[in-house]
Amino acid sequence: MSGEEKKSEKNTKKQIPLRLSSSLYAELMQWAEDDFRSVNGQIEYLLTECVKYRKKHGKDDKDGDGNG
Repeated sequence: MSGEEKKSEKNTKKQIPLRLSSSLYAELMQWAEDDFRSVNGQIEYLLTECVKYRKKHGKDDKDGDGNG
C-alpha cells in the first residue's frame, strides 16, 4: 500500500449508529456549542482524546476515578 493509500484510509470515517439518552445528548449539545463544534464533532473529539489518554497512560486507570 502506498503512502497516499494509507493516508486516504486513515482519513476515511466510519458511520456508526449511536443511541444516547436525551439528557446526555442535551449535555453534549451544550458542550459542543460552548466549543463551537457540532454534536458529532464533539463526540469525535472526546473519543479521540480518550484514546490518546489511554495510549499515554496505559490500559489501567491510575487516577482512581473508576473508569478503568
